[in-house]
Amino acid sequence: MVIGRDGRISGAMVSNLVQSTLSAMGIDVIDLDLSTTPTVEIAVPLEGADGGIILTASHNPKEWNALKLLNEKGEFISAETGQELLRIAEAEDFNFVPVDKLGTIKRDDSYMQKHIDAILNYPLVNKGAIAAKNFKVVVDAINSTGATFVPALLNALGIDNVIVLNKEVTGNFAHNPEPLPHHLTELSSTVVKEKAHLGIAVDPDVDRLCFVCEDGSMFGEEYTLVAVADYVLSLRQGNTVSNMSSTKALKEITLKRGGSYSPSAVG
Repeated sequence: MVIGRDGRISGAMVSNLVQSTLSAMGIDVIDLDLSTTPTVEIAVPLEGADGGIILTASHNPKEWNALKLLNEKGEFISAETGQELLRIAEAEDFNFVPVDKLGTIKRDDSYMQKHIDAILNYPLVNKGAIAAKNFKVVVDAINSTGATFVPALLNALGIDNVIVLNKEVTGNFAHNPEPLPHHLTELSSTVVKEKAHLGIAVDPDVDRLCFVCEDGSMFGEEYTLVAVADYVLSLRQGNTVSNMSSTKALKEITLKRGGSYSPSAVG
């Protein structure tokens, strides 16, 4: 199993519990420690692991923590698999191994760079075009692992002028961690004040993204999904999926580009 955590105050404690429990069941653990949800997702198949766990409560307040569970493909488990896991837990239908069969625990700090390399090597990412723009970017890292990962990615893309707000990875979030407009007033005002080209906000485990335009207005999550899909589908044909709380613009663009769209239940 591959595990990683966001910067929450309780993260190290919960991680120790998870690692010890897995080891006690004879399961080998690869611990990415402070990481992001997308990074753990790519690490699972690269490691040939049976699954992954991200220790995070996503966009919820600092007193919360939880486990996001991944299958062997690095994808979130299905509702059916989740129900089966709950059944096993409630029935206590599991066994701990003898002491000489304990699983190993190995720390691996290489996956931030591996994730960045995968992005840089993706055919539709044009590092040269990005670097040539001399962008100035403000990042609201909400006192979690985005403070490390997002600036590192921007630097790798040739963006050197990066201002990071709430950059201490303490888990003591400076504001409500859900990246909604009324929580991002500091980011918006700083973009305008610094004459930046772009603002970026992420949630604590860095799987939610919000952009702020140069005038401080929001380029919301709905627009981000549609804009990225429109770019990708303009260069190669494909299909899309989003949850049913999303804009129908994604469906319209996909059909226009010759693909098919599938809705998914929220969560």
